[in-house]
Amino acid sequence: MFDAKAFSPFETLASQLVPYSHEGDDGSHDLAHILRVFKNAMRIQASEGGDAKILVAAVLLHDCVAVEKSSPLRAQASALAAEKAAGVLADLGWSPGDIEAVSHAIVTHSFSANIQPETLEARILQDADRLDAIGMVGAARCFYIAGRMSSSLYDPFDPSGSDRPLDDRRYAIDHFQTKLFKLADGFKTNAGRALAGERDKRLRDFLVAFMDEI
Repeated sequence: MFDAKAFSPFETLASQLVPYSHEGDDGSHDLAHILRVFKNAMRIQASEGGDAKILVAAVLLHDCVAVEKSSPLRAQASALAAEKAAGVLADLGWSPGDIEAVSHAIVTHSFSANIQPETLEARILQDADRLDAIGMVGAARCFYIAGRMSSSLYDPFDPSGSDRPLDDRRYAIDHFQTKLFKLADGFKTNAGRALAGERDKRLRDFLVAFMDEI
């Protein structure tokens, strides 16, 4: 059940925007994900600064359009979300400048879109969202998404991909090397980089333990 107090001190903004914040049944991009990204963003913003209202609106609407990882439209997901967010905020009476700031943050947060964030709020959102892709939560989300895509956990004869091309659509564990281990080097804020270093280590320790067990 939705509890606006979880988004304190932005309860009013959360109550306005959460109804538009996500769609579909993807548990890796649900309200729990949005709340985790909100907490990450607030932690970074407390150190880095920036316009909190713009940032929180971007957090709440960054995944407002659902596009499956396996969809050919995946690279367009953030642009579609930004377009929808702009309409929502316009209906709420936001100024064109603030709408553009939120839209830019949403468009540039996506790894698949590969667009550089040009504002502090956009850099914070990108870092906050990517923090949720590494560490223990990142590992859990990786396997959850692999299940939705009907992927296997790993290649039983070459789990580390030493003698075969890595294929994260076929094997969940390949996603660690094809994407997740690359994320920590791309963080845009000092606070985000510090948090990413901690979570990246957890993710790498997880893979070592996983390989030992199999």
